[in-house]
Amino acid sequence: MGCDRVQRIWRREGLKVPSKQRPRGRLWLNDGSCIRLRPQHPNHVWSYDFVEAQTNDGRKLRLMTLIDEFTRECLAIRVARRINSFGVIDTMADVMIERGVPEHVRSDNGAEMTAKIVRSWFAKLGSKTLYIAPGSPWENGYCESFNGKLRDECLNGEIFYSLKEATVVIEQWRKHFNTIRPHSSLNEHSNAVVSIPLVQNIRQVNLTFRRRAVYR
Repeated sequence: MGCDRVQRIWRREGLKVPSKQRPRGRLWLNDGSCIRLRPQHPNHVWSYDFVEAQTNDGRKLRLMTLIDEFTRECLAIRVARRINSFGVIDTMADVMIERGVPEHVRSDNGAEMTAKIVRSWFAKLGSKTLYIAPGSPWENGYCESFNGKLRDECLNGEIFYSLKEATVVIEQWRKHFNTIRPHSSLNEHSNAVVSIPLVQNIRQVNLTFRRRAVYR
C-alpha cells in the first residue's frame, strides 16, 4: 500500500494526516563552527554536564561528569552536595594538570557553565567554549549518552548512605567504564585500548604544563 493511498484513507476517515517532516540536518557543521564542532583527536573537544542523585536519607547529590568526546573516556566525575562555578574550575584544573588543556569545551547554558569567572578562566587558557542551544540536549550528545549509562549501570542499582560512599562507588564505576567495559562505538574495545596510546603522546607534548598555569 502506497503512502498516497494511506493518506487518502486517513482523510476519508477524518483523521489528521501528519505533515511531512523535513530531514534533520547533520549535527556537525562543515566549517567546524558554532556548537556542533566534531571531535577530531584527544583534547580537541571536552564536554561536561550535571547529573542529579541522592543518598538514602533523601539529601541531594550532584555529579559533574567530564568526558573527552573523541576517546569517549570519562575524565572525571565530581560528586558533591552542591557544585558551583568554582567547583567546575577545580575539577577542570585537576584533569588539565594530567591531560593538558582542551581546545574546546562543550556544555549547556547552566549558571555554573556560563558564569563570567568560568568563561574568563577558559579564555585565559586558550580553550574555546561551545554552548549548546537552550532546550537542545541532543547537541551535547556524547555527554548525554554517557550520563544515561552512568544512571542505568551505576546510580539506579546503588543505595548511597553517605557522600563518601557515593564518591568511592562512582569512582570505581568510572574506572571500570574507562578500562574494562567494551563500547560498541569503539568496535567493542574499552576506552583504555584506544585512548592510552593517544594520551601518552599528548602528555609528551604538554610536559611544560603546570598547575600555576591553570590558576594564573
